[in-house]
Amino acid sequence: MIGPIISSGIISPAWDNLFAVLLGMGFGFALESSGFSSSRRIIGTFFGYDFVVVKVFFTAAIVSSVGLLYLSYFGLVDFSQLYIQPTFLTSAIVGGIIMGIGFSMGGFCPGTSLCAAAIGRLDGLVFFGGMFIGVFVFSEAFPLFENMYYSGSQGAKMINSSLGISPELFTFLLILVAVGIFAGASWIQKKVKKVEY
Repeated sequence: MIGPIISSGIISPAWDNLFAVLLGMGFGFALESSGFSSSRRIIGTFFGYDFVVVKVFFTAAIVSSVGLLYLSYFGLVDFSQLYIQPTFLTSAIVGGIIMGIGFSMGGFCPGTSLCAAAIGRLDGLVFFGGMFIGVFVFSEAFPLFENMYYSGSQGAKMINSSLGISPELFTFLLILVAVGIFAGASWIQKKVKKVEY
């Protein structure tokens, strides 16, 4: 969100790096405070005894969506200046499967492994090290995967535009989905034995 505000001239570009550091520290603090440095807590989503990961990420999505809409209304953010990552269906599916397997086996995603490594957890350090090796191997072998990586190109698409609905309606529907998931997660969690961290 800060990028468009800076590029619009509302905040001086001289503050760019400071905001990057502060936002990074805030994100790390939020991850650690939510218990994301514990692989048991994260893996709890797959076993049904802890859904804090789902709740935190859905809350972040809702706050970001609503925040962007309000900032747009007040003229502080221009949606046309937001970078949208292009969609490549094949690599997204393959990458999602690989990350999902790694997530369920190791109990970390890239961000949470770095959070765990930062506080000195051995499993986080091992996972982060493995991820670093994987990135290096993929980078070196990229010519072998390049065709697959760029196949299924969809361009820079937003979900709401693909569905043919407004950003406001999509955000409203996202909130309804989140409330339903929160209720369902709480119901499942009550049925599953709690695991101590």
